[in-house]
Amino acid sequence: MFTIIKEQFRESTIGLKAALLAAISIFNFQLSNAQSGAPWIHDPSTLAYCDGKWYTFGTGGGGLISEDGWNWHGGAIRPGGGAAPDVVKIGNRYLVSFSGTGGGLGGGHNGRILTMWNKTLDPTSENFHYTEAQEVVASDGDEDNDAIDPGLLLDPVTGRLWVSYGTYFGHIRLVELDPETGGRKDGNKMIDIAIDCEATDLIYRDGWYYLLGTHGTCCDGVNSTYNIVVGRSRSVEGPYIDNVNRPMLQGGGKMVINAGDRKTGPGHFGRTIIADGVEVMSCHYEADYDLSGRSTLGIRPLLWVKDWPVAGDRLREGTYEIESERRGYALELAVDFVRQEVARQRHWGLDPNEKIKKLPEQTLADVQKGWPQGDIAVRAGDYMFRPHQKWTVTAVPEAGGYLSNPYFKITIAGTNRALSVSEDCELTTVAEYTGAQEQLWRIEQCTDGTFRIMPKRLPGSAADNTEYVLYSVADSTPILAKWDFQSDNSKWKLREIR
Repeated sequence: MFTIIKEQFRESTIGLKAALLAAISIFNFQLSNAQSGAPWIHDPSTLAYCDGKWYTFGTGGGGLISEDGWNWHGGAIRPGGGAAPDVVKIGNRYLVSFSGTGGGLGGGHNGRILTMWNKTLDPTSENFHYTEAQEVVASDGDEDNDAIDPGLLLDPVTGRLWVSYGTYFGHIRLVELDPETGGRKDGNKMIDIAIDCEATDLIYRDGWYYLLGTHGTCCDGVNSTYNIVVGRSRSVEGPYIDNVNRPMLQGGGKMVINAGDRKTGPGHFGRTIIADGVEVMSCHYEADYDLSGRSTLGIRPLLWVKDWPVAGDRLREGTYEIESERRGYALELAVDFVRQEVARQRHWGLDPNEKIKKLPEQTLADVQKGWPQGDIAVRAGDYMFRPHQKWTVTAVPEAGGYLSNPYFKITIAGTNRALSVSEDCELTTVAEYTGAQEQLWRIEQCTDGTFRIMPKRLPGSAADNTEYVLYSVADSTPILAKWDFQSDNSKWKLREIR
């Protein structure tokens, strides 16, 4: 046994944000292609993790809570009302920022950005208490800026704290805050860093600062044109430039995510790092066609392509070749190879008048009768689109999930034979899928586009597995080992079979 190892935004459109708040209601809804539960939110903050739960706050006060990252429900508390909050953990406290008015929300463009602290985000905790909100910046309604839509960045290199803010009504601005008090840094001056966007967010990665901005029109349901664009700079103060050297101060920005998958108007970017090489982005969709056109929470894999952020695609149910990044071999049942009895077509001596015909592929019925009846081990081998190499991936939303997806079962196509983990922690397949924890799989797209595949739970463990993944050694031997993004042994490609 192996050891487990935009164009200028019209004020009338901005003002629709207020009307949107009245339309949001909460009730349970299950659907396999959206965050499950009641994911209704607008202008969500970056996801925050606190005491075993995920939180995000939205316009109007309150927000969503999730115990697993997949099922969301109301219950998060954020006083102060207003719009477009953000949250960041600093030490053992949480700093929450929000805009008190502005953006056409009943106060024209007389906006205010406020901050407040809490020791916890859990409203049931005895330590749950927000400090009094303090104003850190404001706009007077006549200047070329609208103090709304704050995005917080705690610089991991310098420890400095920044907030970007603004809408289409003028410039996006940057101000430094004090990470001890959450107030504005003494003597700090506002810096203009972008135009033609709103709902900005700042992130840092590998020597680059990225400014994510929401472009397009909001608050018009299925007709909203929101999309998220990005520029980057070696300095947090800019200038922020896109992939074709257009400054964001001149309206530049590379596309990160736009409408698709029956969802329109993605806006309000947030980045969450799950593990080395595994990240997700959060946003809201202005309208989800499968959820009555409501504004809903979206969570997608976050890829990095040539050092630019790009939204990945959520894994869809289907039948796949599961291919090792290590060698390119395919995951397969460890069964005898069955030859297809088809006459060989030699390239010499062919009859040019012979009619061409399509050959049938090998079918499950051709080979299944020769397979063992009980558990069958797995291995990796040359892919030949044979039945023992085709895996059907099916969502099991009732089993819960994680950020971006529910858990999945993985079965040999056309059968109920399921990928599983044996009692001695070896990879195997069981004759019948039973829903056992070791037969449920977490499948996450990595930042380079590959996937990591891990069992929900290891036999004998009382806690969900967050370390051990499907791992390829010696080319043909799949085992379980600890996740290592730097090793191709840990990574797999899923190639859909049509």
